[in-house]
Amino acid sequence: MNDKLFTSLQYLVPQHALSRLAGKVASCRNQTVKSTFIEWFIKRYNVDMSQALNEDPASYACFNDFFTRALKADARPIDDAEHSVVCPADGGISQLGRIEEGRIFQAKGQLYSTGELLGGDEKLAAEFANGHFATVYLSPKDYHRVHMPLTGRLRQMTVIPGDLFSVNTATAREVPRLFARNERAVCIFDTEAGPMAVVLVGAMIVAGIETVWAGEVAPFKRRVTTTHYNANDTTTITLEKGAEMGRFKLGSTAIVLFAKDKVRWSEHFSAETATRMGEMMGEICE
Repeated sequence: MNDKLFTSLQYLVPQHALSRLAGKVASCRNQTVKSTFIEWFIKRYNVDMSQALNEDPASYACFNDFFTRALKADARPIDDAEHSVVCPADGGISQLGRIEEGRIFQAKGQLYSTGELLGGDEKLAAEFANGHFATVYLSPKDYHRVHMPLTGRLRQMTVIPGDLFSVNTATAREVPRLFARNERAVCIFDTEAGPMAVVLVGAMIVAGIETVWAGEVAPFKRRVTTTHYNANDTTTITLEKGAEMGRFKLGSTAIVLFAKDKVRWSEHFSAETATRMGEMMGEICE
């Protein structure tokens, strides 16, 4: 199927109904259903269960538990250099670079605005003017927990309803403003490198998005909701570099933003570079 036809079909199918149905199947605890699905998935995507904390596929209560499985403690070492910025997830770099004139590069011929991505909050978007971004695509075969690129204190989370297009490379080339129109959770942290956004983008067949502090945040209600976390009260949430911050129930995308002149990406990373959670992706500018 060519890219244009694949994308056109996504406009026609009931994106949310299809994704919610997938969620029902993925959370099913019927032994036959969940085992059949898990076994097929392992074979189809050549999943390496030796890295999983629980290596026995049959022991998972449902497909979602298998899909969001924890890894062994030594499976993803966290780069411990003092000024390193680490990759938030396994997968591959879709794009990375500089935010130019308030716009982020999506794919050839496609850009979207920082303000749109962050839910229309232009004051917040201004904090990342001329900064840097990295877009990491998690394919179905990847480890699906998202971790902190830097130690940070959570300032706010905004959940934004939207479409549920696929977020693979083909769709990114064809759908305008893809990441700014899909449903997403925008998490803003204050770090030693200034503000950092980690945006968890939903996609077709993604059964849910979770954060470690709020649990499941998607499927969303059909309105934008922002929660603020005050540094002076009991809701303060600080997560260390490399700590888990969220997870996807099926493949999707994480986007990381930093402010101007705060980080520089490693020369080893460019579009289509494979990534592993915890490896050094860049460093803080001194």
